[in-house]
Amino acid sequence: MKEFVHRGQITKVVFGSGTRRRIPEEVDALGCRRVLVLCTPDQVDQAAEIRDLLGAAAAGTFAGAVPHTPVEVTQEAVARAGSVGADSVLAVGGGSTIGLGKAITARTGLPQLALPTTYAGSEMTPILGETEGRIKTTRRLAEVLPRTVVYDVELTRTLPAPVSVVSGINAMAHAVEALYAQDQDPVALLMAGESLDALARSLPLIARRPDDAEARADALYGAWLAGTCLGTVGMALHHKVCHVLGGAFGLPHAETHTVVLPHVIAYNAPAAGEAMARITRALPGDDPANALFDLAGRLGAPRALRDLGMPASGIERAAELVVRDGYWNPRPVDRSAVHAFLTRAWAGERP
Repeated sequence: MKEFVHRGQITKVVFGSGTRRRIPEEVDALGCRRVLVLCTPDQVDQAAEIRDLLGAAAAGTFAGAVPHTPVEVTQEAVARAGSVGADSVLAVGGGSTIGLGKAITARTGLPQLALPTTYAGSEMTPILGETEGRIKTTRRLAEVLPRTVVYDVELTRTLPAPVSVVSGINAMAHAVEALYAQDQDPVALLMAGESLDALARSLPLIARRPDDAEARADALYGAWLAGTCLGTVGMALHHKVCHVLGGAFGLPHAETHTVVLPHVIAYNAPAAGEAMARITRALPGDDPANALFDLAGRLGAPRALRDLGMPASGIERAAELVVRDGYWNPRPVDRSAVHAFLTRAWAGERP
């Protein structure tokens, strides 16, 4: 007999093509009248389009979102929300912008809407990761979940292929860890497997034809499922490692996930046979870790931490930070093991 606890999501999801045009309707449904639009400096044009759609309901724009959600940036954004009298925030972008929206919500209680433009999946999770003093910490807060998420496939068709690939493998990481999570449940397992299937078949197509609408829809669908997995079950070693590397060394988020994931899969394989079997269904081959490593290579994705700017001298510190706080993982974690696979990941060696 199966025994499990399933946490259902309360977020409203609108998925399709051209759905961003529904944002004024979704804002109105939440009773919001003063929306602060959030974005990164590179996405001001997309944010401007959404601000125009909102018309009088747009209170302004904060275009300072950056990776890993530094607390000093959040403080600036909170001050901006207060100065314009915002009653809500709308994140237009990927994990950096959505993370900023969550951080604002955690401090002010303002409801958040999200319009994702990557495959990061943060919009479907109650996880808030913040960086202060080069240390990244995470919290699970139900109240930071976006009230409404609008997925518009059109917005992903111009996402450059290299960015799409690493963002998609980042999404795969959510699904992989859901397969062996301590609090896994049947719904999460089904979603995780379906997510891996969708991403494995769509990312190679996107790498060849970035404007392929069907492949883009498939990838965004897989990313939504992966993000939902991340939001309903706990994560393990992989996400811990990536949070440490991102916070301590300022490494790019999706690229770090892409490099690290094959090595963590290889480490956890002896203790997670069923998960490995499901990964192999999506990525055929004799070994799921090497299948993913080879996929990343074929798609031109980075495979070495040194190529992302991590110094070799940082491996020791990273291993120490990874094991410093206890957390669950299917295979026990010790410093020497983490140091060993980080060394291989740093050099770009096979897992």
